[in-house]
Amino acid sequence: MITFPNAKINLGLNIVEKRPDGYHNIETIFYPIGWKDALEIVPSDATSLTISGIAIDGDPEKNLVMKALRLLREDYEIGELSVSLQKNIPFGAGLGGGSADGAFMLSLLNKFYELHVSEDELASYAVRLGADCPFFIYNRPVFATGIGDILEPVDVNLGQNHFVVIKPDVAVPTAEAYSNVKPHKPEESLKTLIVLPVEEWKDVVVNDFEQSVFAKHPELNDLKALLYKQGALYASMSGSGSSLYGIFPPDIRPELSLRNCAIWRELK
Repeated sequence: MITFPNAKINLGLNIVEKRPDGYHNIETIFYPIGWKDALEIVPSDATSLTISGIAIDGDPEKNLVMKALRLLREDYEIGELSVSLQKNIPFGAGLGGGSADGAFMLSLLNKFYELHVSEDELASYAVRLGADCPFFIYNRPVFATGIGDILEPVDVNLGQNHFVVIKPDVAVPTAEAYSNVKPHKPEESLKTLIVLPVEEWKDVVVNDFEQSVFAKHPELNDLKALLYKQGALYASMSGSGSSLYGIFPPDIRPELSLRNCAIWRELK
């Protein structure tokens, strides 16, 4: 059985406060996009994980796909499986590719073994994999608070727009991104701002990471400016970076050719 974990972008991201446990409370809107990995499971004599596509460093056993498998095995009878993961979504990009893989694995196992676990129950497993993993269980636009684990449905439909996502060859460690951010409560909630027309988001729907990340990596600011120059209604960094995305009107089809960048387009 095969499934296709998709990426997400952040429509705005406010760092609200630092918590006693060292984490930060945030406000953001997670929005699913069509940049996808491929994940397949096949019954086998022994459990294994094969990864192709984008090379991933580290122990495969620490991959969220395998952690998801072991997590469900704690409560359900899950047989031996040959697991194949085709990585297309760049990692370290603020696109949630690894989180998507883990969450989709939970859903795939639920369907394959007919476990009849509800979405909400799957989400409770997913949060044990990572704060943004529950979003990929529901996989629809949500307003996220807490550390990104408290989700509320939100009515945002950008289906008529074109998307372009650029992932340059730049790494932005999460700790680095947080190190120079000054938490603050926004004057207006993203839930209020997001109902504005997209062309009015530019100066009010902000990603708090951009100021500190752009200061250290000015090339990312240049890419954001390029997206606006190409006609984007709105452009932003996703998550803590380093990907940038642009939302374009239906009549504009941007053409970008950039060195050392992965580019994904969804043109309607």
